[in-house]
Amino acid sequence: MGLTCLHNKLIFPSLPHVSFPFSKNPNPRIFPRKRNLCLPSASDTLVAGSRKELSSKKDDEFGDLKSWMHKNGLPPCKVVLKERPSHDEKHRPIHYVAASEELQAGDMVFSVPNSLVVTLERVLGNETVAELLTTNKLSELACLALYLMYEKKQGKKSFWYPYIRELDRQRGRGQLAVESPLLWSEDELAYLTGSPTKAEVLERAEGIKREYNELDTVWFMAGSLFQQYPYDIPTEAFPFEIFKQAFVAVQSCVVHLQKVPLARRFALVPLGPPLLAYRSNCKAMLSAVGGAVELVVDRPYKAGEPIVVWCGPQPNSKLLINYGFVDDDNSYDRLVVEAALNTEDPQYQDKRLVVQRNGKLSIQAFHVHAGKEKEAVSDMLPYLRLGYVSDPSEMQSVLSSQGPVCPVSPCMERAVLDQLADYFNRRLSGYPTTLNEDESLLSDPNLNPKRRVATQLVRLEKKILHACLQATIDMIDELPDHTVSPCPAPYAPLLK
Repeated sequence: MGLTCLHNKLIFPSLPHVSFPFSKNPNPRIFPRKRNLCLPSASDTLVAGSRKELSSKKDDEFGDLKSWMHKNGLPPCKVVLKERPSHDEKHRPIHYVAASEELQAGDMVFSVPNSLVVTLERVLGNETVAELLTTNKLSELACLALYLMYEKKQGKKSFWYPYIRELDRQRGRGQLAVESPLLWSEDELAYLTGSPTKAEVLERAEGIKREYNELDTVWFMAGSLFQQYPYDIPTEAFPFEIFKQAFVAVQSCVVHLQKVPLARRFALVPLGPPLLAYRSNCKAMLSAVGGAVELVVDRPYKAGEPIVVWCGPQPNSKLLINYGFVDDDNSYDRLVVEAALNTEDPQYQDKRLVVQRNGKLSIQAFHVHAGKEKEAVSDMLPYLRLGYVSDPSEMQSVLSSQGPVCPVSPCMERAVLDQLADYFNRRLSGYPTTLNEDESLLSDPNLNPKRRVATQLVRLEKKILHACLQATIDMIDELPDHTVSPCPAPYAPLLK
């Protein structure tokens, strides 16, 4: 039973340590209307403030995360918690899981019992309710975030206090100490100008807002769970910005368990991400085995080396949004080219039938994988050629043929390739910097970390686009007659 990290990040920043009088409120579902919302105040939060403020001696009684886990059932393991400095002096160094001794491929390094794993089944206590919530309008991430936000309000009374304290320390940052762009400012998002990732970030943020508006559903459907919390309903207890930070932090550390019931498929595992570093070329995965979640490493390690796990087949855009990092060696990296038949074409319906017969759609997304750009361009050509067919008799011939066969004239081929070349050039011109300028930026050791990961991303995107453009130019150069003008195309396919 394997596990991959989730896509589709818990800073519980700004959740104050407020001690509400449990005994003075006989009905925890009724709370005074005058209340103290969890506003982001540097003076009363777990994650804000100086390092000294965060290193309160009052927390010594709990020990570190691993010590707390051992006290609560974690068997002896082969890892230790180490730290690396943060780029922001206001924040404490981030922790990471490292080998405590020399390891060989196949060694099991830890086995976290289910009693120390947070799942929706554990949170809601009823698998039916859990499935109902997550198949309606709320995701597992939203429910897990809400649960830990309420738990944090209990402070040290919460069983999960040491784990939440560790998540606060990490601030939803990956091992590059960078937060998801979901938490970046507008000026910082400008680093992604030209990249489709910027639109993905804004779309994901809108989705989080929609989930926030549905949070009260959890309160009313799982009332027995929330009887223990003497606070207002979620949207009154937590401002949207606080929920967004919690949601993004959960997103950064949740793992996707395989071959388990629906209510257990998303899990928060202490010693798991973000303490474990993700790597695209790694095969090690957390696995649900019996009553625990285990990690078996896929490579040898020396004592002190950070442990890495596979993050699933995700492109760099998803790695940045979900976990705040970009992998230069990501074999799953890709860009999307969206092609669409022209709906104003008189032969649109016939062409739609042809593309459906060949396993494509009237609006088709072509995935261009890094290193396979020429193959991707070749895969687009039959679709684009079909869009250029204008003669009704030729269209009938296409309809009666088997397979994606279109009559190809020299002028049509030149028109299709010219359209592709113009498209790739247009996308490249949308970036404010060139590849050479990106390389120069990345050579600066003092470059802002958010600017660095954004530049890494756009640089890799441009490399894919340049390779696509070169493949297209090479095909144009291979045409037998360069004197042929491109065919007119009143209903050419649309590329975006």
